[in-house]
Formats: sequence, structure tokens, C-alpha cells
Amino acid sequence: MSDPIKHECGIALIRLRKPLSYYQQVYGSWKYGLNKLYLLMEKQHNRGQDGAGIVCVKDHLHPGSSYINRYRSVAQNPIMDVFEKVNKPLKKALRKGVDVEDCDWAYENYPFAGEIYLGHLRYGTFGKNSIDFVHPVMRQNNWKSRNLVLAGNFNLTNTEELFKVLVDLGQHPKAYTDTVTALEKVGHFLDEENQLLFRKYKNEGYRNFEISPLIEENIDIQNILERATKDWDGGYAMAGLIGHGDAFVVRDPWGIRPAHYYVDDEIVVVASERPVIQTVMNVPWDQVHEVKPGEALILKKSNKVIRQMIRAPHARKSCSFERIYFSRGSDRNIYRERKELGRLLSPVVLKSIQYDFENTVFSFIPNTSETAFYGMIEGIREYLTGLKIKKLREGNGTLTDENIRQIISLEPRVEKIAIKDVKLRTFITDDASRNDLVAHVYDVTYGVIRNNLDALVVIDDSIVRGTTLKNSILRILCRLHPKKIIVVSSAPQIRYPDCYGIDMARLDAFIAFQAAVELLIQNHQEYIIDEVYRKCKEQENLPKEEMVNYVREIYRPFTPEQISAKIAELLKPEDCHTEIEIVYQSVENLHQACPNDSGDWYFTGNYPTPGGNRVVNLSFINYVEGRQERAY
Repeated sequence: MSDPIKHECGIALIRLRKPLSYYQQVYGSWKYGLNKLYLLMEKQHNRGQDGAGIVCVKDHLHPGSSYINRYRSVAQNPIMDVFEKVNKPLKKALRKGVDVEDCDWAYENYPFAGEIYLGHLRYGTFGKNSIDFVHPVMRQNNWKSRNLVLAGNFNLTNTEELFKVLVDLGQHPKAYTDTVTALEKVGHFLDEENQLLFRKYKNEGYRNFEISPLIEENIDIQNILERATKDWDGGYAMAGLIGHGDAFVVRDPWGIRPAHYYVDDEIVVVASERPVIQTVMNVPWDQVHEVKPGEALILKKSNKVIRQMIRAPHARKSCSFERIYFSRGSDRNIYRERKELGRLLSPVVLKSIQYDFENTVFSFIPNTSETAFYGMIEGIREYLTGLKIKKLREGNGTLTDENIRQIISLEPRVEKIAIKDVKLRTFITDDASRNDLVAHVYDVTYGVIRNNLDALVVIDDSIVRGTTLKNSILRILCRLHPKKIIVVSSAPQIRYPDCYGIDMARLDAFIAFQAAVELLIQNHQEYIIDEVYRKCKEQENLPKEEMVNYVREIYRPFTPEQISAKIAELLKPEDCHTEIEIVYQSVENLHQACPNDSGDWYFTGNYPTPGGNRVVNLSFINYVEGRQERAY
């Protein structure tokens, strides 16, 4: 993606199902679980680079010992920083001559030798890059079964409503964020479940110290999660640990945010992405399962693994951006889908180049669009195969060897044109100097494009703001003097804000929105902007369930092709004399390529939850009123 956007988060949970001595004997180290956690987090580093944190819970320590330990970091390389700090006590003990491979010593003395591990990678969509916002977050108590640790990939759109509920309960939440709200909501019902069981066993004549293990054994995680998530509006894949040794992962009923798991006799592993588990555990694709929408995966201290529906699943609206860009392309299905996205673009690309293969060079904007590029070239080659067959048949035996050679050698000209050279830090503050630096983030291959003769086709994953295209990529591609540059997006036009975990909250940042507004002004239809603003303001105080996405009316007067043409005009650098064309994927093709992940609200405005309509309307109000604020 040429426009970097912050997105998603990554979770990694490990539950060891054997004593540490087992892993020492079988794998040569009691650190088996901790090492797997490190690999899971490193393999998901693409999902979060603002911060990282891990928690370890020990099941069987005596009172007076710390059984929940956490370390978090917002260092430049937070995963490395976390594990360096985590390993520091072992190195110190080793220098003192302690046998750190002794699993009994480790369990008693080393904070991160335990049965359960929870790791998190943060990409912040809300809040400053402060350690306070880094997961896992904790709610502590002297009773083990009342301790709660949470880490998630989520964004709730109705934090205000949920916050008010907590206040009405008599609580005083320490921060106004969806993380604190979720933690306190689950914690409240965890407390209630504990209290209910305490009264039950007390009435049955048990003494207090006898009651705690009974609560730990019989606590109903399903009931807690059903009650806690009842009013949540948003996308979430949330993992939690309870101090006595139970753990859970819960997923939103629309399946917006992803979660996968693997279970065998030795271990339970949960991660945001399937191929990460495949690689780390060396298991085949079909042994890694999806946590289904609305489902909770509950891991009991007793090693029982339970799958329970805690929310009635809605129509599946899993995030299609996961398929286009966010998730690792090594997943079997995602790789195929990205290729298909490129292949489905080949007809419109052929039309744009007027089927002139001799004078067209095909390339891609590194690095994640490479798979879609392969698909696009595959589609073009399919067309060429049909064309060759047709020409050979038309020759009807009269073609010379040279004629045949010319026909069968017809291939698309494929070159690597754009090269992401270095990550330049734009420390200069004035705009002109900064833009000049940004232009050099990419380099190009010279001597491949023939001046004013060749067209150049480059494919990108998506075009969000268009800033990097205008200030860097197009500026430097224009130096090659192609006759025409065609930028192809494997995603449709991004028109609406996301509110479920991707950092795309402001309408005015989207180049598609800017283009639509420009077209309204150009066609003397500014009144539509005023009408949409009025409608948004009129429903500002309505319940979210009654709100309508009126921002769609901004785009309604124009075809996608008209908006694409205006985008090309807006993104063309002032000093570029080459013709620029922008080609976008259609929504229909997106769903054809990714049939199981139909979440497309950023393209269509079809939000799966009522809170989405509230966010898009508030985002438009902020735009009109000139407020540089997030809409959630």
C-alpha cells in the first residue's frame, strides 16, 4: 500500500496443557511456551508497531508469590524490548551460577515461567503512544478468580453509552476509552459471578478458604461474556486471562476482526492470523480453526477446551481489508484471493492500454501489491493466449515460421520499475523541503521506459489519501517520461471512515471524498453538501439504531469512473506532463474474489453495526464544521 495507514492489532495466546517438566523433557527447554509466544508475536509484527506487551499466569504458586506478571513496551522495537527485559532475570541468575534450565527453580523464581501466556501488538487508533494504552491491561484483586487480564484487536463505537452504564453502576472508570470500558464491563460481571458462587457455597456450609477453589472450578465464563458483551457495538477479537488459570477468546458476532486457534494434547494456541499458527506450530492449514463470529473459545484450568456461542451471529461481515492488505499473504486463501483481485482487473486494464502490448510496461508498487500484480499479469496472459489461438487459426496454414514466432512470442512487458529505497525521516519542517524528501522514498529503474512512447501500468493495493502517490511515486515515475501512467488499485474507492479498528476516521483525508466534493462544486451542486449536513445534524441526537448514512448522497450524482477521473486530476503533480489515469477495482469484483469476507463499509457505507452510521455522520459534521477530530 502506497499510503501507510495504522490498522488492526495482533493477539497471541498460549495455554500449556502439560507441566513445564514435560516440555523440558520432550523439547529440551521449559521455555517452550515462552519461545512460541515470541515467534507468534514476531510473525505478526505487521499488525502493530506502536507497542507490545505480554502477561504470564502461573496456576500453582503458594500465597505470597506473584502469579501474574506483565511487561509492556513502547520502544522503537517493542517486541525485542519486551523479550530482552523478560530474559534479563535469567541472564542475571545464570551469571550467579544458577541452573536456569531447572524448571522447578524457574517456576518459583522466574516471573515468566508459567502455564498461560498472552501477548499483544498495538497499532494505536485511539490515544497517544503511551504505555498506558498498551495491552494487555489488568484488573487486579486479592482473590485469584477476580483478577482479569485483557488484550484485543477491537474498536467499540458506543464507548459513550457503555461508559455511562459503568457510571450508573456506581463505578468511577479511570479513563474514557473503549479498552478501559471493556475491561471494567467484563470485570463487573466477573465480580458478580464470583459473588454469586460465593453466596451459593457459603449457604452450603463451606468455609471461606474452601470456597475459592470451588469458584475457580465452576466459574461460568460463558455467562460472564454473554452479559458483558450484550451491548457492544463494534468489531472485536478479545483475549482474556483470569488469575486462577482460565482463559478465553471472544469474537464479535459479525466476524469483523479475525481470530484463529490450534489445539493438541500439549498446547492451545490462538493468534489473529492462520498462517502464523501454521508456521510457528508446523501444522497443516486444516488443523488451524477459526473462532466463529459470536463464539467464545474458553480454556479451563482443567485443560478442558469449550466452544460456546455467546452472541447470536449476524450476517458475516469480516473485514475485506484483511484480505486485500492487512493479513499476511502467506495464508493459502488470502494469497489466492489477492491474485484473483488482480486477475479481475485485467479487462479494464486492457481497455485502458487499448490492447497495445508492444508499447506498455506492467509493474507494481512494492511490496504488498506484488501478489495482485501476478494475478493481473495472469489475466492478461489468458487474453493473449486466446488472441494467439485466433491469429493462428486465421493464418490457416499460410503463416511463415517468422509469422508464427511473432505470434507465439507476444507477451506482456513486465518490469520492476518502482523500488522502495530507504525509509527517510522527514525531519525538515517546511512543506516544500519535506515534499522533496518524500519524493525520494521511492526510486525507479531507468532505461526501461521509452520516452513518450510507452504506457506504464502500476498496480497498488489501495489508494486511501493519495499523498504518497502525488508527492512521491507519480513525481518520480513522471521522470521516466512515459506516454501515459495508469495506476491500478486492487481495492475499490475508499469513501467512508472505518470505526472497527483501522485508522481511517476522517472523511476529508480520503482522496475519493475530496474528488466527489470537487465534482459537486464544479457542477454547481454545493447545495447537496448543505443538505447532507442538515440531515446529519437533525439526527445527531437520535439513538444510533435510528440513524441513516446520508453521506452516500455526496457520491450519488457521479459514476465511479467520473470520481476516478477527478482523483487522477487531483493527484497529478504540477510538474508532471504525462497523462495520468486511475483505475479502481469494482465492489462486485471484490466480492467475487473474496466471497467469505464481505465487510465493505469503507467502500459502500454499508456498516454492519448501527454505530457505524453514527460515526460516518459525525465525521461529515466534523468536516463541514472544520473540526480536525476523530469521529469516535
